Amino acid sequence: MVHYFTMSSLYKKIIVVVLLIVTLSGSFLFGVFMGYERRPEVAKVTSLFDKESATAPAVDFGPFWKVWNLINEKYVSSDGPTDQEKVWGAISGLVGSLDDPYSVFLPPEEAAIFQSDISGEFQGVGMEIGVRDNIPTVIAPLKNTPAERAGILPGDKIIKIDDTVSVDLGIDEAVRLIRGTKGTTVILTILREGEGEPLEIKIVRDIIEIPTIDTETRTPAGGVAKEDAANENGNPEDIYVLRLYNFSANSPFLFRESLRQFAVSGKHKLILDLRGNPGGYLEAAVDMASWFLPVGKVIVREDFGEAAEERVYRSKGYDIFGPDLKMVVLVNGGSASASEILAGALSEHGVATLVGTKTFGKGSVQELIGVTDDTALKVTVARWLTPEGISISEKGIIPDVEVEITKEDIVAEKDPQMQKAIEILAR
Repeated sequence: MVHYFTMSSLYKKIIVVVLLIVTLSGSFLFGVFMGYERRPEVAKVTSLFDKESATAPAVDFGPFWKVWNLINEKYVSSDGPTDQEKVWGAISGLVGSLDDPYSVFLPPEEAAIFQSDISGEFQGVGMEIGVRDNIPTVIAPLKNTPAERAGILPGDKIIKIDDTVSVDLGIDEAVRLIRGTKGTTVILTILREGEGEPLEIKIVRDIIEIPTIDTETRTPAGGVAKEDAANENGNPEDIYVLRLYNFSANSPFLFRESLRQFAVSGKHKLILDLRGNPGGYLEAAVDMASWFLPVGKVIVREDFGEAAEERVYRSKGYDIFGPDLKMVVLVNGGSASASEILAGALSEHGVATLVGTKTFGKGSVQELIGVTDDTALKVTVARWLTPEGISISEKGIIPDVEVEITKEDIVAEKDPQMQKAIEILAR
């Protein structure tokens, strides 16, 4: 059988085929369009790279990227943050979710400030601060600094820095606001225990040089001993006072030299004054404790929780002082971190009597980790425990003999804590 196709029927069939192709193409393109519109929010972000880093499969990052895109689409500002600044802000928020005032992300500006802080000289007011009840709190003003001269005291709660309310302010942000160029002024509004109303204290910033150690000799009656050239060692019953202001990199050497002077003097009564000492290097505290403890004695325990096994730091066993040594360690609310480690070890091993008030309770360990060439993460990685396993962070260290210093004592320039230490050693 022979089939004959007319031009009309062929034309109709061509039209049907074309319509079918168009319909299928339209459906395909519509599907592509809908798929493009419904693609994951992260795929819509075109201004970033390294955004596909692996995450835990249980974590839904969709809301984060949706907010990112909504901000880019909706937010109106003449000088809004750059995409990179938004990334720094997001990381800061992530670290802030830990609810740990000592874990912070340091963007470029803050990282540079931190590096200048640990170099030993910077411009500011000269005080160490921590956080108590979400309020920046003075651990201690440093000796001979604008903060000390202005009357700042350990325990002062800073509720306002100039016009910025500092409650719930991150510690590094508070430090940034307090610091500044030499000769400029910062106004701190503080709450002080025993004061009914907040206090406004104006402090003129200066170059801060961190002190380390000074020494003097006291008589059993409490006066400053005057040693003459004919008897440079003085009375063997006199009391050697060693004030340690921080645990810097060179403090172990200076501490050793001071102890050498004490040893050759023939004296056997020692006051180690750690009041207002905000801490510093762990290695310095371990080295100093080793002058008083036999080899192998536990100085401090580093508790990593479930992340790793506990690490124990032990005495190096210099232990040059015999049983005749009588020792008192002075502490207060400004004694923190390495100060608490040293005081706790000497107290729990029965080497020294602690006199003063409860220490600050800064018993966490931070590690500084570089994130980029100019940013860093300071994160809490462990907790300090005393040799007997007591957490320093929870309650601080309570001295064996508690002695307060009142406002009246300060005005009268009296030091009942030092007098009590002398009284104990003079028995």
